[in-house]
Amino acid sequence: MISSCGYSNSPQHDENKPVVLQDQIDRLAQVSVGAEQTVDYLPLLRDKKIGIVGNQSSLIGQTHLVDSLLSLGLNVVKVFSPEHGFRGDADAGEHVSSKKDQKTGLPIVSLYGKNKKPTQEQLRGLEIVVFDIQDVGVRFYTYISTLHYVMEACAEANIPLIVLDRPNPNGHYVDGPVLDPKFKSFVGMHPVPIVYGMTIGEYGKMINGEKWLEKNLSCDLRVIPCKNYDHDTPYSLPVPPSPNLRSDVSIQLYPSLCILEATTVTVGRGTDGPFERYGHPDFPKMEFEFTPKSGVGSKNPKYKGVKCYGYNLNDSIHKRATQFDLSFLLNANELLKGKTFVDRTRMFNLLSGNDILIKQLKVGKTEKEIRDTWKADLDAFQLVRAKYLVYE
Repeated sequence: MISSCGYSNSPQHDENKPVVLQDQIDRLAQVSVGAEQTVDYLPLLRDKKIGIVGNQSSLIGQTHLVDSLLSLGLNVVKVFSPEHGFRGDADAGEHVSSKKDQKTGLPIVSLYGKNKKPTQEQLRGLEIVVFDIQDVGVRFYTYISTLHYVMEACAEANIPLIVLDRPNPNGHYVDGPVLDPKFKSFVGMHPVPIVYGMTIGEYGKMINGEKWLEKNLSCDLRVIPCKNYDHDTPYSLPVPPSPNLRSDVSIQLYPSLCILEATTVTVGRGTDGPFERYGHPDFPKMEFEFTPKSGVGSKNPKYKGVKCYGYNLNDSIHKRATQFDLSFLLNANELLKGKTFVDRTRMFNLLSGNDILIKQLKVGKTEKEIRDTWKADLDAFQLVRAKYLVYE
């Protein structure tokens, strides 16, 4: 059955899959992340008191960056962790406390909740900070907000910052509404589109270059780039970057589905396919149905224990996304006509980056009409973006 979104609820025939060229496979196998370029940054860490900003994605091969540096005799003295915690097992928005790492005994400082920015006291004694977190290239995915605050704190303390770069699995396109500064928040701090097409290292260079830090501060920033990577290189993440992004499909769909979190629709948290589906108890009965329940990364999911009808998207994505897909939002809005759709207006606007999209939905604007309103801002952003690209 083909849904009104253009996605099938049953597997498509193999002939619909794109041909994957051998040189693409070879290039993917050769991608080497910044953390693996030890010859480029270990000399900068020798005889220094080091702080690490990282989580479960901070790996050199199969070994955590912290463990690797300690095994080399380097003086790692403190770890800072973003949303979801150092081991990446906390729910979205869940309070993450500061504590000690059980394996190394190092103090962990949480950069989430009330303490999003390292304090000068927390940085005291450090001589250099290393940032190594896998991002997914989406404005409301909060690791870039953590990067901003770390850069700002390091600039205030005159501490150099090294960013170990990693590929952006959504780095091959730029799309979505550009954030209006009036809607600045932790889920959107900068005037960039929802999908901005930059690695986290490139993004850090842009934060510096565009003077987005408070008081026009500039961070002493060094980016260690990936090798054998450009923005067209497909990249499959070796570990989930957060508890509910567990597959390549979910990472591709996340930019387009996440805005539904501010509505009465569920995106599958509490199921075996978060961000691979969406549904609602009041959608018309259809072939695909699911019932959210408590689980890892979703302790109390929306519609827990309630049957939802909707769309399974994980068996129909054979190509990488090439745009921010409005069809899910427009389809859900249509199916719930006469019922409550957006139930968290402020959050919807913060995720959108404006209060225009919600008005466009209410008056029934078409996808083309909505997308046309983004064009001028997207064109302007592309000129800004081009100044900071490290990769083709």
